[in-house]
Amino acid sequence: MLWELLWEHKGKLMGVLAGLFFGIIYLLVGFWDTLVFVVFVGTGYYIGRKLDHKEDLREILDRILPGKFR
Repeated sequence: MLWELLWEHKGKLMGVLAGLFFGIIYLLVGFWDTLVFVVFVGTGYYIGRKLDHKEDLREILDRILPGKFR
């Protein structure tokens, strides 16, 4: 019964857990360190998603930093 309820609201549960996680990081290390952490996680997710879709890493880096990886 509890698992069914949690499964129906898994998006809300994940959102609350993510908010709790980032809230604890903010309280422990501060705003700017947390912001840098979020940027790193977001960048890692973005690159990982592109690699999952079989895109070339050099092509991704060339879009981010044009002319540096030819």
